[in-house]
Amino acid sequence: MAARCVFIGDELSAAGWRLAGADCHRPALADTPELLRAMRRTLGCDDEPGLILITAEYAAALPPALLAEALAAQCPPCVVVPDTRGRVAPEDLTATLKRQLGLAG
Repeated sequence: MAARCVFIGDELSAAGWRLAGADCHRPALADTPELLRAMRRTLGCDDEPGLILITAEYAAALPPALLAEALAAQCPPCVVVPDTRGRVAPEDLTATLKRQLGLAG
């Protein structure tokens, strides 16, 4: 099975990701948690696990524990990306790492 890239987010951002070959989903925000769970089950950890990309707006609609679990998982990896319009910015990973390591000043 070939690796798949799944995108979850708004319609405009999905248009660009679709051109790049991603399998795009534009659920209602309330349906995002169940879709993410389903995509994680579908992609699994076979020889070629897929990749889940989710916009910051849709990631914010997830229960914090589900988002943390998805981001920590290595199979399939999940990444929060900005949307095309820049409505909701993803968390600054550098700042987060510095806080967690006690290096924030």
